[in-house]
Amino acid sequence: MILVLLISILLLAGVLAGISARWSTRLPRWISLAALVVDLVLAGVIWAGRGASAQPWIDEIDRNWVPNFGIHFHLAVDGLSLLLLVLTFFLGIISVLCSWTEIREKVGFFHFNLMWVLAGIAGVFLAVDLFLFYFAWELMLVPMYFLIVIWGHEQRVYAATKFFLFTQCSGLLMLLSILALYFTHHQATGVYTFEYSELLGTQLGSGVELLVMLGFFVAFAVKLPAVPLHTWLPDAHTNAPTAGSVILAGLLLKTGGYGMLRFVVPLFPRSAHEFAPVALVLGVIGILYGAVMAFSQTDLKRLVAYTSVSHLGFVLLGIFSWNPLALQGAIVTMICHGLSTGALFVVVGGLQERIHTRDLGRMGGIWTVAPRLSAAALFFSLASLGLPGMGDFVGEFLVLLGSYRVSIVVSVVATLGILASTFYALRMMQRAYFGENTHSLQLEDLTPREGLMIGAMVVGLLCLGFYPQPVVNTFAPALDNLQREAQMPVAALRR
Repeated sequence: MILVLLISILLLAGVLAGISARWSTRLPRWISLAALVVDLVLAGVIWAGRGASAQPWIDEIDRNWVPNFGIHFHLAVDGLSLLLLVLTFFLGIISVLCSWTEIREKVGFFHFNLMWVLAGIAGVFLAVDLFLFYFAWELMLVPMYFLIVIWGHEQRVYAATKFFLFTQCSGLLMLLSILALYFTHHQATGVYTFEYSELLGTQLGSGVELLVMLGFFVAFAVKLPAVPLHTWLPDAHTNAPTAGSVILAGLLLKTGGYGMLRFVVPLFPRSAHEFAPVALVLGVIGILYGAVMAFSQTDLKRLVAYTSVSHLGFVLLGIFSWNPLALQGAIVTMICHGLSTGALFVVVGGLQERIHTRDLGRMGGIWTVAPRLSAAALFFSLASLGLPGMGDFVGEFLVLLGSYRVSIVVSVVATLGILASTFYALRMMQRAYFGENTHSLQLEDLTPREGLMIGAMVVGLLCLGFYPQPVVNTFAPALDNLQREAQMPVAALRR
């Protein structure tokens, strides 16, 4: 029942946090923090016990939920979902800590929504019944909408509505695809089921399979986000509170990559193979477009938001290259992006809380008054541009090695994205932190609470940069299983 506990603890903590605000604004924070620490410890126990198990699932629970419709309450965890769960609980702790002083109104309702969106994300990473997966997918939507629309910044209503419409409409496409797969499987076998393992290998006509696959792909591409379905992201990031930006960048975007890995390619290997050249091109476009747009921004938070479009283009490139090196790189990139970009949003959020602006034109010389905060920004900027010795470099380098085996042209063009990331990272540091303090800014340096958050993410990125093997060993069996399930031919795309 440990998998049920992981979700139930978050749901219960959200309710308790909402109720406890009647007596104290500090109680919701401590309740949320305690629940996430407990979940992180439980996930660590699973990892320490059987983290690199060669079995298809490290742990699972399967109970009939609505038998007449073939719906199961089926949760399962393998090395891939385990690592993403650890990332979820870790960044959840960071989200609570970074909102400790930022959120002063409706504190209980804020932490209620925070816990429930994290519960939905955990459910996405654990569900292997497609109906349950869709339920968890939708559970993420409403709490995140409230986090943006209530505690966001200037254009929060516009940003939250745009986020809701993009996610809801693409989610409906996925629901239609799930139902198409459900009824097609019944026609072939006489059995109604939403079980992932039973739907694998369902025979569809080539045209129908492509359409059904695209329903899944669009839903996951919106969340990833892939160009041209990314336009909700900069607005949502810019107007979300710091905790919302950390969850968006570090976790919600990862649900898109996870969905492609877990469902798109294994369920529709033939169509995924046919669609791979398009996906590779979209990945490369995202890498370059995100970097160019990041360089052109004057809003610091919007700049960091566009870096996500660039970095997650590498994830799309790695997934549809579909060979061991590229897939390893995609997963490492997902984890490291959660740490580095999540940390950048923590730094930017702390800076905005101090000087009440995100405009690069009103910054400069911050290093002279807040050297520790500036050093943290420099470290995570270097991580974001892929400096060797940090985790992002390992992930993107593996993706490029893997994609080179599939398409030399695509790999070479994608490499330009790493070069472009140097320009936007250095521009951000030069405009905001270096130079003279011409605006006479006076601000507090990193507090112990912020230093704890920053230090934890620094350690994570350095560990993944210098010794990623324990993480690779954890998800390696899961990747082997996914490749066996997909049986997708590799190579065929070389030009």
